[in-house]
Amino acid sequence: MNDQPNFTRREFLNTTGATATALAAASAFAPAILSAKPAGETIGVGCIGLGTRGGDLINGVVNCDGVKVVAVCDVYGPHRQKGVERSKNPDVKTYVDYHELLADKNVDAVVIGAPDHWHCQMVLDAVKAGKDIYCEKGFSRTLPEAKLMRAALKKSKVVFQLGHQARQNLCALQAKELIATGALGPITLVRTGRFGNNDMSHPIWRWYGYYNQWEHPDPAKVVKDVDWKLWLGKSPNIPFNERHFWHWRCYWRYGTGQAGDLLSHEMDYVQYILGHGIPDTCSCVGLNALLKDDREVPDTWATTYQFNKLGRTVTFTGSMNSSVGQPVEICGKDALLRFDGIAHDSTSFTLVPEGHNERKDLPKGYVRGKTPRQPNHMQDFINCVRNRGTPKCGVDEAFVEIATSLMSIESYVRRRQVRWDAAEEEIV
Repeated sequence: MNDQPNFTRREFLNTTGATATALAAASAFAPAILSAKPAGETIGVGCIGLGTRGGDLINGVVNCDGVKVVAVCDVYGPHRQKGVERSKNPDVKTYVDYHELLADKNVDAVVIGAPDHWHCQMVLDAVKAGKDIYCEKGFSRTLPEAKLMRAALKKSKVVFQLGHQARQNLCALQAKELIATGALGPITLVRTGRFGNNDMSHPIWRWYGYYNQWEHPDPAKVVKDVDWKLWLGKSPNIPFNERHFWHWRCYWRYGTGQAGDLLSHEMDYVQYILGHGIPDTCSCVGLNALLKDDREVPDTWATTYQFNKLGRTVTFTGSMNSSVGQPVEICGKDALLRFDGIAHDSTSFTLVPEGHNERKDLPKGYVRGKTPRQPNHMQDFINCVRNRGTPKCGVDEAFVEIATSLMSIESYVRRRQVRWDAAEEEIV
């Protein structure tokens, strides 16, 4: 194992300024011209990145109507084989380099499940190739990347869906409809969080290929089965590091820690329901309280956002050392709406009136109402590929997601409150 020095705060901040220059050339291309697919025509999907989350995404693709997985791509041999086995297509093509998959004329759309440091370049290249795109969250690693991606997507006719599956939850849409009636009164506080806890021999984010896999593969065999240079991409060129390969979420150069992996889910769920956009200010602190195993990203993450004109505060508390839990709670002056779990696990909500509230018309508990059942998040994407519609988490919502997440990182790195400059679209 070749451990490298930690990615410093200065290095993290510097990457946000350098990204635009490094990738600017990739955003110059003619818009893709795409048209609706006839109802009976099969949509060919290529899956890029088939590790932990990517392995789940391909399972979602094969269960969609009118779809065939025609190609899979991963730089690691066992992950490619996983893709072959899960594709349910004996004729599926396999690729090591995703550029070759994008050149495959049988691929109409791609599902990107690669680590976060590849999202920007893969999205830009897929747009240039005229492929519709489902990309796992978070949208990008830096704000300059996000701006490049948004510009490219908006210039094209490509359908884009960001992977926030909590938006498929029927109860979220019903809560949104209920809140729109004014049932909660003015909303001043929203509480969210993510909590997890394992024994110290199985620290969170130190798994091997899936969330519950702890058996350590032989590094000598892994290095023979992976194209390490392709995996690194534009990240610092280092010798093979198995901890970076398996546990990339623990290092700033590849991901965005709890901000992009966990906070983004909860904040996107709240955004879907309330639609309040990018916060005005953010204060965040982080600490590696117990998991001091060379990871750079904190195991404890506490963030407070404020929406000044709305008089609203939204909090996120994350811990990898406690499983006490924090369901999404939307607190109004007249009533509190509490979901039964974290964003993508929620199935129902309860309404708790405040003591002063004498209204007799408030629903008691969870009211199913007349809202029709929604397609799941992947099927929503496929439906939009077919009819050229806008998915539930398209590019504009993706930009809100990443700006919100990155505000917490910038606050943590700068050790002060940060502000969103809406005119310049910068975190200051």
